[in-house]
Amino acid sequence: MAEKTYRKGQIEALEEVSRAIVSDLYLEDILKLIVMVTAEVMDSSICSLLLLNEKENRLEIKATQSVSEGYLNKPTVKLGEGIAGLVALENRPIQVRDVREDPRYINKEVAVKEGLCSLLSVPMCVKGKVIGVLNCYTSEPREFSPEDISLLTAVANQAAVAIENTELLVKTRIVQEELETRKLVERAKDILMRDRSISGEEAYRRMRRKAMNTRKSMREIAEAIILADVET
Repeated sequence: MAEKTYRKGQIEALEEVSRAIVSDLYLEDILKLIVMVTAEVMDSSICSLLLLNEKENRLEIKATQSVSEGYLNKPTVKLGEGIAGLVALENRPIQVRDVREDPRYINKEVAVKEGLCSLLSVPMCVKGKVIGVLNCYTSEPREFSPEDISLLTAVANQAAVAIENTELLVKTRIVQEELETRKLVERAKDILMRDRSISGEEAYRRMRRKAMNTRKSMREIAEAIILADVET
């Protein structure tokens, strides 16, 4: 009976995470929901989601249901260091029975202060690339089952998909904005060439100078030129 209840909780957790990913929630809210649901279904004292900062090769906490200042202010983890760093580097789950006694764990003071004991850490992957780590801590010694590992891995990968989709959306928006700006600048340049009988290079130079002097963007300058032309 207990096993059935646990499996039902696992399925419901995955369904809730899936609904969050396809919702119109902001990424920050999605990640918070993921760690809260995971902590509940895994009976975890602290669940945290760390993302890899590729420039610095460090893992940074991006979401946790913990309100502890001590845990939230933990130092970032270098790729390859600590449990989470190894998980990210080797792209494989690692479980530790007691982080306070494991020589690989580098934040023992925080673990002691927060009463953390066992840890299950799994990589967050998109198309084979690790973008972060999902950690699940318990306050009592625990042997995580294959089902636990499968559940946390599934949640981690769903979170990774949500993050990738958001990043793609942002990149798409940036590209669209750049294309729109380019079109506006070209249109404004044509207006200046026509009205002032100057070359395209000179028209662009004047727009650039105006933008610098007024501390406005090229898009704003272009829009002003187009608006003035429409009104005349």
